[in-house]
Amino acid sequence: MSDDNRRLARRWFEEMWNQRNAAVIDEVLHADACGHMQGVETRGHDDFKRAREGLLDAFPDFHLEIEDMVAEGDNVVVRWRARGSHRGAGLGVPASNKPVDFGGMTWLRFADGKLVEGWDHWNMGGLMQFLTT
Repeated sequence: MSDDNRRLARRWFEEMWNQRNAAVIDEVLHADACGHMQGVETRGHDDFKRAREGLLDAFPDFHLEIEDMVAEGDNVVVRWRARGSHRGAGLGVPASNKPVDFGGMTWLRFADGKLVEGWDHWNMGGLMQFLTT
């Protein structure tokens, strides 16, 4: 089970974020999944898609690199690094054109081959301060 969930987590990051394959959201994310993101709570596909669109609008060249991953049972924890350029207002602030490079962690919980809940932890406040100064 841990290996299957590890593969799903890798697919989530690689295909949905880096390859911009939105179809993965419908395939991997449970219809009632909860997302606990920095500053945003999502439930289900549509909420998550809106949050994703905002981030990709702000950083059209957004790329996540998986630095480490630990899986046990239904849980997968991913330590990642994100890079991109702030070229849109998707986070609610005008584009600064500043390059960003920040790290974070995501804890994912799977059930029956679907992502049912996720928690993202990264320094959103620090990122926003950097973008607006």
